[in-house]
Amino acid sequence: MRTRTLGSGDWALEVSEQGLGCMGMSEFYGVADETEAAATLTRAVELGVTFFDTADMYGPFTNEQLVGRVLPPHRDEVVIATKFGNVRGEQGEFLGIRGDAAYVREACDASLRRLGVDHIDLYYQHRVDQTVAIEETVGAMAELVAAGKVRHLGLSEASAETIRRAHAVHPITALQSEYSLWERSLEAEILPTLRELGIGLVPYSPLGRGFLTGKLGEPDTLGDGDFRAVAFPRMAGEHLESNRSLVEELTAIAGDVGAEPAQVALAWVLSRGDDVAPIPGTKRRRWLEQNVAAGDVQLSPQVLERLEQAFPPGVAAGDRYQSMASIDR
Repeated sequence: MRTRTLGSGDWALEVSEQGLGCMGMSEFYGVADETEAAATLTRAVELGVTFFDTADMYGPFTNEQLVGRVLPPHRDEVVIATKFGNVRGEQGEFLGIRGDAAYVREACDASLRRLGVDHIDLYYQHRVDQTVAIEETVGAMAELVAAGKVRHLGLSEASAETIRRAHAVHPITALQSEYSLWERSLEAEILPTLRELGIGLVPYSPLGRGFLTGKLGEPDTLGDGDFRAVAFPRMAGEHLESNRSLVEELTAIAGDVGAEPAQVALAWVLSRGDDVAPIPGTKRRRWLEQNVAAGDVQLSPQVLERLEQAFPPGVAAGDRYQSMASIDR
């Protein structure tokens, strides 16, 4: 597994070129299987994955606990990233977004306990609290760095202006935002801002929440407890019908390359720069191994041009969330 560097200078962080998004192991993408999830985490370490992504809201709380049971024996080998800001109650209820200093400190201590570690390698604000100045939030995060509880700071789904203001308070190592063949909106303003400031990009959902794998083309392919069936307009109704043609084209290109559609989609993300480290999520070893193998898929200039023609910015039909209110743009 090759490595990539997020951030720059004293705040650079080396990670595997692909990380592992752990969310679906505990919630949202169907029924959880902790035995297989734990085996998938262990297999990822065996394959050279060093970058693991979780959040306090996943479960809620249980995803951090899962990571905390499996990864501590490998602590010196791995980078653990987690997030705060999307507040949920013990019963799973959503309680809003918080970025006030008191909550930042409280959330960090709780995550450290669940993860069973003495520091978090990369700590993200999961969503920007638009009622609290970003300077307050990042100021509190910087205090966690000074206290040794956190090593590097990140933001998620932040606008270019917010990124600049945050970076002025404390260097930001990485931005985590959705980025894939069918979601390229950050290329216009946000990605240039990251590169100007020396901040890495961590794309989540680089496989379009599984849609770009070619395995989710029909509504009935999503099982019980899988919120993709209702939460994402791109995967429902007339938008689903329109977007299916994108997957058909990707499948055709993948056939010519001799790879799986998911591998071509990941290889495209990896081709976007050495400061880009995607975190495809999976809860099964089978798909993990397929994803990791995408690192060996070489896309020729001709194939990259075919993908550019098939997936120009804005090509996907439908918004990426039912409500975009929490996205800082």
